[in-house]
Amino acid sequence: MSIITALNWRYAAKRMNGTKVPKAKMDVIMEAMSLAPSSFGLQPYSILIIENEALLRRIKPIANMQPQITEASSLIVFATWDKITQERINAYITQIAKERNISEDSLLSLRNPIEAQLNNSDEDNFIWNSKQVYIALGFGLVAAAEEGVDSTPMEGFNKEQLDELLFLKDKGLRSTVLMALGYRDTPNDYLVNLKKIRRVNDKLFAIYQ
Repeated sequence: MSIITALNWRYAAKRMNGTKVPKAKMDVIMEAMSLAPSSFGLQPYSILIIENEALLRRIKPIANMQPQITEASSLIVFATWDKITQERINAYITQIAKERNISEDSLLSLRNPIEAQLNNSDEDNFIWNSKQVYIALGFGLVAAAEEGVDSTPMEGFNKEQLDELLFLKDKGLRSTVLMALGYRDTPNDYLVNLKKIRRVNDKLFAIYQ
């Protein structure tokens, strides 16, 4: 389907029917998230894919008992780097040099502005990192729609409790936003047949010519 048809089809499913998303479709969605742009290409986050049913049942009360948590095929946790570190910068520069077969010294024009982020506070950098996460989320939502897979972005959860459950602090990560992937439970989802409401274009867009 075209991207506009796909986006008109998608909505934030409130109930899912437990059907598993085929691996081929998951691979496309994951690749799309991987290809999402980020500042400097740094990708300052990890994307966790949770399918373990016992773990999902433990996450559900942390996420205000939202049924999609356990009804989804997969729960995606977008976990932001807690800080920018020299080690993380070095690893990124080394990867670029290796994959492009160039010297690390030739990458100073990229390294220097990234290292300038070290002058900011950890909290400021966390906020900056978090903004990159939402771009990856958007790419995942669009890719899922094009694959005919339902998705639900979710912020209604206790981040500190989820971080503790998944040992994210030990990994230098903080949970930021969730995305449930699966298939809509048409008989039980009150949103499924409701008209999609968006601001009219002349209120949403302002074109300067």
